[in-house]
Amino acid sequence: MPMNFAIVDIETTGGHASANGITEISVFVHNGQHIVKHFETLINPQQHIPKFITSLTGIDDDMVATAPKFDEIAEELFKILNENIFVAHNVNFDYSFIKHQLTHNGYDLTAKKICTVRLARKVFPGLLSYSLGNLCRTLKINIKNRHRAGGDAKATVQLFEYMLANGAQIHIDQMLKRTSAEQWLPMNIDKQAIDKLPARPGVYYFHNIKDKVIYVGKAIHLKKRVTSHFTHNEPGPKRQGFLREIYKVTYKQCATELEAIVFESTEIKRLWPKYNRSQKQPTIKFALYSFEDNRGYIRLAIDKKKKNLHALYTFNLLHEGQVLLKKLVSEFALDARLCFIDKTVFSKTDKLEPPVVYNQKIKQAMDALENNLPSFALVDNGIKAGEKLCLLVERGSFWGMGYLPETFPILSINELKYHLSPYADNDLIRNSIFSYAAANPNKKIQL
Repeated sequence: MPMNFAIVDIETTGGHASANGITEISVFVHNGQHIVKHFETLINPQQHIPKFITSLTGIDDDMVATAPKFDEIAEELFKILNENIFVAHNVNFDYSFIKHQLTHNGYDLTAKKICTVRLARKVFPGLLSYSLGNLCRTLKINIKNRHRAGGDAKATVQLFEYMLANGAQIHIDQMLKRTSAEQWLPMNIDKQAIDKLPARPGVYYFHNIKDKVIYVGKAIHLKKRVTSHFTHNEPGPKRQGFLREIYKVTYKQCATELEAIVFESTEIKRLWPKYNRSQKQPTIKFALYSFEDNRGYIRLAIDKKKKNLHALYTFNLLHEGQVLLKKLVSEFALDARLCFIDKTVFSKTDKLEPPVVYNQKIKQAMDALENNLPSFALVDNGIKAGEKLCLLVERGSFWGMGYLPETFPILSINELKYHLSPYADNDLIRNSIFSYAAANPNKKIQL
């Protein structure tokens, strides 16, 4: 079937479509043999063009002052683009800007896309760089008027023609198939890496050009979740940052979503990835302690978690601890002043219960607290046959997890600790484990 290609290049005021405008556009309609139509114009973006953009493109505010606004060219541009295959070097960048502007003007662009970066990797594998400038230098294609829409679009036309002459059509046909991921994948991601992702729970990593992890996520279905990041052209900076910076995807398969939740939270804290917004706040853990003062009274106090001091209970939020302590004071008739809730200074006339009487109430409160802090194991299927996944909760806090032989008897906490790996506890992990245990009581073993 004959097909026409709309080979596009744009200049913009910035790097993402939601907050920036288009200053120039050039479109060459190509029928696979030669150019059949050309559309090009400066555009008034209705916002200031930054100096660094002007220094790169040469386009300044004065040049676009009398140029048409995007709404004046939207109808004509839509007719050109929507009936042809949209082609550009790093196509998702140009497409996201144009689609955003067209949507704002009431037009729904749904054209199929071809990225000449991805196409060049298939036609000319093994080159050191696939940027437009380096590709053209390697292939001896002369770029006139570099960093202007017309010059770069014309160079992309010549590159496209050169690739067609070197067997690109078979790759184009594959890229345009409905089942292909080539149209929406970022230009630096290898499709084979996506194809190899399993349909299993796990944690995935996005790496940049220096192999540094810039995003960590968890998934019930790794392949579906990873591809969902790339199947929409959101115009915001996070989406555009992904398209520019993601060069590789790796993953760790997990047995269950719960394991993936724990591992994702741990990895975010360990790697501190650039594009993870949540779970990056440093966690200050607090604890409830007991001590005996110089009058013989056992007192309860909340303080920051101490590494080598035994805690009655730990929590991530100070408020959580204060609520618990006030509940103990109320239920066991404890003295709020001896628990640092009431900050009133003791006077000589204050009468307190004898230490032996008061301390008995404290011990009752501590015993009740101990009894209300569950210790249990959650057991689920492992990844491989003959193994099982085990997560350990000790006294209300997540201790760790790991894989055990399927026949391993789960009898004691100390024995489990010897075989499992310790993990940091936090509210997200703890709440997820308790929710999972409540929903799956048959997988919970009380210890």
